[in-house]
Amino acid sequence: MALVFVSRTFLARSAVSVLFFMSGAVLGGCKNGAEKPSANPSPAASAKSVSVPAGQAPVLVGAGDIASCEDLSGAEATAKLLDLIPGVVFTAGDNAYASGSAEEFRNCYQPTWGRHKDRTRPSVGNHEFHSDSAAPYFDYFGPNAGDPTSGYYSYELGTWHIVVLNSQCGEVGGCQQGSREEKWLRSDLEAHPARCVLAYWHTPLFSSGTKHGNDPAMKAFWIDLYNRGATVVINGHDHDYERFAPQDPDGKIDPTRGIREFVAGTGGRNHRPFAEPLLATEARNADTFGVLKLTLHPGAYEWEFIPEAGKTFHDAGSGSCR
Repeated sequence: MALVFVSRTFLARSAVSVLFFMSGAVLGGCKNGAEKPSANPSPAASAKSVSVPAGQAPVLVGAGDIASCEDLSGAEATAKLLDLIPGVVFTAGDNAYASGSAEEFRNCYQPTWGRHKDRTRPSVGNHEFHSDSAAPYFDYFGPNAGDPTSGYYSYELGTWHIVVLNSQCGEVGGCQQGSREEKWLRSDLEAHPARCVLAYWHTPLFSSGTKHGNDPAMKAFWIDLYNRGATVVINGHDHDYERFAPQDPDGKIDPTRGIREFVAGTGGRNHRPFAEPLLATEARNADTFGVLKLTLHPGAYEWEFIPEAGKTFHDAGSGSCR
């Protein structure tokens, strides 16, 4: 696919206003005596709408592997990018290092990406579960992180259906076909038959990073998303940026029905090297922090990797929904 370079629109942070409509019962994490949701909320109840300013295409922007208390310079650099980009902020897991403790969220995530907390829809990573089954993560993000007994949820952004999954399979009873989360995913997709579907979570099915690489445990999620015509998957875990051509759950390039995956573990933790590129690898970089910005149009999308100040790596293009 030919790349189409996208111009950046930088607005003052004071002009950013993204509100999350939480109709019905408040999700887990509320301290005000609200009724706790069931461990397996219905898909219809889980999909909240996110408001978008009139006349503007929705924007989803973020990365994974973010704030390290050992060195906050990377997270500070990417947080400055978020200051200038309106829209919903996603996180692709491993938000606060090294263990996702309350102290690390307070002292390291909060001074950086935390200033965008109200417009953030996070996903949980493996490092969060180093602290009390990720309780500090759910306490910090509150209702925006979904039900704390599951860590997966969905929402609507413009004409797009967005699904947020929990890739820490051992913490949620597995990710395989027939698991509670996989059945929830199938039910959620059936209940929200949008033309454009995007999903994000921490651990990628496909990655050429040397530290982690491919994780076959994510294949059941991919099969469900592929069968429902999903367009984009975003992950982190490997601390690099990698973009893939649309591919099927077996890693075969499929320009007709395939899902485009982005690995965006570039939030600020550190950098790690690559192994050999995979069959569908189209672009990659392992020495630049930055954020992935997606502009979500009806039936189409634009992507742009925006690098930290002083770096030149850039990747941009466009695609259509399946």
